[in-house]
Amino acid sequence: MAKTAARKKAAPSSKLGSLPEWNLNDLYPGLDSPELKRDLDEADAECAAFEEAFKGKLQAMAGGADAGKKLAEAVKRYEAIEDRLGRLYSYASLLYAGNSTDPTLAKFYGDVQERITAASIHLLFFTLELNRVDDAALDAAMDDAALGHYRPWLEDVRKEKPYQLEDRVEQLFHEKSVTGYSAWNRQYDELVASLRFKVGTKQLGIEQTLNFLADADGKKRKAAAEALAKTFKENLRPFTLITNTLAKDKEISDRWRGFKDVADARHLSNRVEREVVDALVESVRAAYPKLSHRYYALKAKWFGKKKLPHWDRNAPLPQVPQRTIRWDDARATVLTAYGAFSPKMAEVADQFFTKNWIDAPVRPGKQPGAFAHPTVPSAHPYVMLNYQGKPRDVMTLAHELGHGVHQVLAAPNGPLMAPTPLTLAETASVFGEMLTFRKLLAATTDKKQRKAMLAAKVEDMINTVVRQIAFYTFERKVHLERRNGELTADKICEFWMSVQGESLGPAIELKEGYETFWTYIPHFIHSPFYVYAYAFGDCLVNSLYAVYEKSASGFAERYLEMLSAGGTKHHAELLAPFGLDARDPKFWDGGLSVIAGLIDELEALEKAK
Repeated sequence: MAKTAARKKAAPSSKLGSLPEWNLNDLYPGLDSPELKRDLDEADAECAAFEEAFKGKLQAMAGGADAGKKLAEAVKRYEAIEDRLGRLYSYASLLYAGNSTDPTLAKFYGDVQERITAASIHLLFFTLELNRVDDAALDAAMDDAALGHYRPWLEDVRKEKPYQLEDRVEQLFHEKSVTGYSAWNRQYDELVASLRFKVGTKQLGIEQTLNFLADADGKKRKAAAEALAKTFKENLRPFTLITNTLAKDKEISDRWRGFKDVADARHLSNRVEREVVDALVESVRAAYPKLSHRYYALKAKWFGKKKLPHWDRNAPLPQVPQRTIRWDDARATVLTAYGAFSPKMAEVADQFFTKNWIDAPVRPGKQPGAFAHPTVPSAHPYVMLNYQGKPRDVMTLAHELGHGVHQVLAAPNGPLMAPTPLTLAETASVFGEMLTFRKLLAATTDKKQRKAMLAAKVEDMINTVVRQIAFYTFERKVHLERRNGELTADKICEFWMSVQGESLGPAIELKEGYETFWTYIPHFIHSPFYVYAYAFGDCLVNSLYAVYEKSASGFAERYLEMLSAGGTKHHAELLAPFGLDARDPKFWDGGLSVIAGLIDELEALEKAK
């Protein structure tokens, strides 16, 4: 029987009901299973054989007889290898996410990562050599349907051409990633998972401590914020070193590849133009006063204060009963909302519950936050949550299931074309949240509960749009300044406070200790400049939802068709059927006006009292 890693069990919670834990057997039965060993060995052999079969031959193949068929055969073999490697990495990374402090899982994750890196060295030549094929010859070869099927992927590969390096340099970058940025990412994850925060008499992990910031008890919120600040401050040196090292690593890579701006590599991978992102950022920053500044001033008034301390930013509204939402109720809420929009969407989402594709409990060592991992098209996605029964947790479930539905629908495009740029990947998740919110709001007649729901949604949107653009601004400051030398912890904290003060406004008082809160944002470490994708997705969804509300019929079908496209189409092509264009500066203002409209409704409720 294959060995499986020991897992720290979550404490049972009768308040939440039975929480599911994912079953990873659909990937592999265990760490030392014969299936896993076979795939590792076959991946080694297949990668070496692929290099032997095709290296140095693509130019001649493209200019010879049956060029399309021969090149298509090469791409199909490459795609199959990518699927196998992706399955191996997904299994290792999901086990590691479930308990990052387990030394057995940490070693397994590191060993698999090294095996994959070593095997995939033999694949590096392929896209580099494809980009040396004459444009006219490749275009002619794509007239053959077999190769034409891969046109979207090939066109994306060609976009990388100006930034690719000589083969041996690419190989060096690839091999050293295991001891470079990947190792620092792992160090960060293990550091965060090991941190403990003293709240009252209890020593808690980060997820449970952060959860107290949304507690109804103001003393608990303050205690949690102070505990976070204390532990973060005690660990500032390793956080600062990790941040400096990764920013420098990125600067070296960007300089060698010829990227002009610190975020250009992210824009390229997102298949979005720099001017589109710049327009988004400009629109959101200009809207701070009418969004976050205005809302937090209103919230301070509800609490009978002129200013709220930062630990009250996400506090539930006073005099509104706090309810704990059981897991079964959360499931029913999301699936009902999805089903009212599209039965097919609910049907896909329901598989995550019935087939154990969700890991919901909070456990010692488990990574904080939530995600949907697409794994590979030959398998299926998995969703990780840290479910604690708060209304926000229900929205997180709706968000991650949106990702999951998107990943399932896009999977038939195959390993090369199923992945979606981050900007569009966040569209499905935020749309899932919006459907769930609107369904809940429509069923709420109690004025206090309605006000609380509207406030919670506004806060979610501010966190998704305003906060993420502030994060993007912070990252830009860090990466630009890093070009001039190492940053001290004080300098990074100074940047953090400046962007947070600008974005949150005068009604939020940033108390001592808040300057360290940049340390726990994993996107800064794992995916530099990822964060603007959330704002992109939220504003896009607001515009999409406005079209949906005015649409007589056919919207759901067009929407699911958009998700099913995966990475085969540019954002302009995908939005055209809805009459939307993200390149139009007014597009962003339209999305932001939806948030402003919800704040208008809250102000109207206040005046009507």
